[in-house]
Amino acid sequence: MSWQTYVDTNLVGSGKVSRAAILGQQGGVWASSPGYSLSPEEQKAVINAYKDLSAVQASGLRLAGQKYFTIQANERSIYVKKQADGAVVVKTKQAILVAEYVAPIQGPEATPVVESLADYLINVGY
Repeated sequence: MSWQTYVDTNLVGSGKVSRAAILGQQGGVWASSPGYSLSPEEQKAVINAYKDLSAVQASGLRLAGQKYFTIQANERSIYVKKQADGAVVVKTKQAILVAEYVAPIQGPEATPVVESLADYLINVGY
């Protein structure tokens, strides 16, 4: 299956994710929703967030030009919010899933979709 299929079918296709991207941990966008673009600086900030969790907890993340504040961050998952909207960012062995949701979708609806895809990718070596 292509990386784009994971974005289109597993994430956005779930109806619980509004737009998404899959980043390589070494950099680069492997796949993304049409029109969803993370700048090189935003991509680097997502990757670096896992190297310094206290910094991302203090300053949040910027995704596709929108500033989000961090509600939870650990070695695997970072959850961020901006008013009623938010994003779930999950690290696998080789990739980082970035999935935004827009109200009326809520975090508890989007989170299991992203986390389960991450579990699958980890189990198949990615």
